[in-house]
Amino acid sequence: MAVNLEIKLGPLELAHPIINASGTFDVLAADKALEEDLFVSFPFAAYIPKTVTLQPRAGNPPPRLQETAAGLLNSIGLANHGIEAFITEDLHRLESLPVPVIASIAGEETEDYGRCAAMLDSREEVAAIELNVSCPNVELDGRALGLDPEKTRQATVLARQATSKFLIVKLTPNVTDIIEVAAAAVDGGADCVSLINTVHGMALDRYSLKPVLGHVTGGLSGPAIKPVALRAVFLVSRELDVPVIGMGGVTTAQDALEFMAAGATAVAVGTASFRDPLAAAMAPELGRLINEHGIGSASELIGVAH
Repeated sequence: MAVNLEIKLGPLELAHPIINASGTFDVLAADKALEEDLFVSFPFAAYIPKTVTLQPRAGNPPPRLQETAAGLLNSIGLANHGIEAFITEDLHRLESLPVPVIASIAGEETEDYGRCAAMLDSREEVAAIELNVSCPNVELDGRALGLDPEKTRQATVLARQATSKFLIVKLTPNVTDIIEVAAAAVDGGADCVSLINTVHGMALDRYSLKPVLGHVTGGLSGPAIKPVALRAVFLVSRELDVPVIGMGGVTTAQDALEFMAAGATAVAVGTASFRDPLAAAMAPELGRLINEHGIGSASELIGVAH
């Protein structure tokens, strides 16, 4: 039985459910480094570039990465060249991709989300906008905006007022009740929620017994956080009537199958791409696994665990 892998993520028609997590796959760099022509044969069904902010950010001091027993700690600090450079230098190259481009934005101030969304609203190269609410917020004394439901709602309202594009809010798991924050985002106008971002963590050097990362703490990703992510996807998709993008420890097609069964419409690959830049080429295997369960399409798989 041939399995139909096509899914609809709001207005986006995707050839299959596998996309990338922002900041984990640089197609412009990978296209130069790999032998494959990624602008012809692209492993993801949609592409999310690295998160950009209103002003350029230098990011956190090094070291910024540290492998753990079952994942990766990162403390990049949203280093990026700013949204103006993204628009003038990157977008015209990204529009050649054979898949929709979902721009990812963040803000140090709540109002930045509206300003960035407004700058992208007229760009035909951008099919949708992701709000990354894990950026340190000056109004919350440097804590991530996504830790506060009301600030999350306000940021989403501002972005919603600034654009008619499909709006995704990417949530942090470092909260007491992720359903409350997700509901606040939807109340503010989000069309979709994406979860989870990284889990707070740290590592010590075995010899000095001092923090390894220059910023002391970082975000844990990779297989270690899959159970946390799976739970979040299950709970949020059960409670809210919006599509969910699931991520967090997706390494194999089996992982993707489970996230979709838990309620995800699309599944994002992140840390796995650091080890294998083409790890996302799992759609055929996902189709085989769906077929094994006697399900005829990817869309029919969504939420069967409920």
